[in-house]
Amino acid sequence: MVLFTFLCSLALAASSLTAAVPLESGAQPHPEQNKAHSNALAKSQSSSSSGALPAPLCFPSLGFQMPLFLPKDNTHWWCDPTTEYAFVGFSYEVTACQSREQLHKEFRDIRQHFSSRYVRLYGACDRDGFYDDIVDAAWDNGLGVHALVWFGFDGSDIWISRRDTLFAALHANPKAKFITRVVQFGSEPLFDNVLPHDQLAEQVILAKANLSSLNIPVTVSELAYGYQERGGAQDVLDAIDSINIHMLPFFSQNASTSDKAWPLVLNDLQWFIDHGNGKKMYFDENGWPSVTSPSVQPNSPLAVADIPNEHGYYILLDQHCEDLKSVVGGGVGWFAHIYSDDQEPGYGIYNSSGHLKFPFAPRTHC
Repeated sequence: MVLFTFLCSLALAASSLTAAVPLESGAQPHPEQNKAHSNALAKSQSSSSSGALPAPLCFPSLGFQMPLFLPKDNTHWWCDPTTEYAFVGFSYEVTACQSREQLHKEFRDIRQHFSSRYVRLYGACDRDGFYDDIVDAAWDNGLGVHALVWFGFDGSDIWISRRDTLFAALHANPKAKFITRVVQFGSEPLFDNVLPHDQLAEQVILAKANLSSLNIPVTVSELAYGYQERGGAQDVLDAIDSINIHMLPFFSQNASTSDKAWPLVLNDLQWFIDHGNGKKMYFDENGWPSVTSPSVQPNSPLAVADIPNEHGYYILLDQHCEDLKSVVGGGVGWFAHIYSDDQEPGYGIYNSSGHLKFPFAPRTHC
């Protein structure tokens, strides 16, 4: 095993060793339903043209061994997106500005306990150096990060300084480009009417130019309805590198129980298939609440919010692993929103006392 670890490190770093930078120290299945709907999914997976190394020699595949040295660039660092389907990780809210110790503890749990490959950041912490803490915790625990430029809900322009702070950290921290899989603008900037869609598309294009030397893609974290109510916002869909989808079927006017939610999921997914030009897709803000609250209210009198239905939604996605794998663009990878009820009440896999609300071990491949 020691020899295997050593060889993995050499495979990643040897080609650029002279330019390398030394590192710092430091479920129960439910019967499948609606099988006819699977025919509506686009079945042609795109073949790999990225030259990515196979798992476990690519980051952040399960079993990947972090190298002893930073390679000179991340050109052949990431796994091929076509391998990133099924469960990929958790949304993780950072509004609490977690300490370095808490980030390391919970990222270790996310990786080791749940076999996650990514965390998708949600909310914002404006503490100086916070994203560097994220990078260190992710690096030490073998996790990639879907970073976020958080707009918030107050209509202010604080997102501009957050964008600039994040971009500065990405350029300054030598580990950041090896950890940051994508930068998102969010959350739901179209649905929340933060920016007109043409201005949002412009921000994406400018961000891509800023981050091009780091090989970090850019996307928008958004509902299907957010695009649809803006006439489709095709300019945004054309600008983004991947499609990061909010999949929250509890709020559908046709919602009832989570085991009946597949047609609702498929309806939104098919819209992105039809308009997304074959781009890679993720369900990033993706879940079903176990309780309602003043800000979490259904649009259907039949929608049920309780722990069995929260659990049931993830069982539903797991049983449709093969369907999601076959979607154009390399399959759909999905995040569980969210890690803990402490971060967003009712949506956590853990409750506010730190106990699992239900068994959670979804497939990472199929």
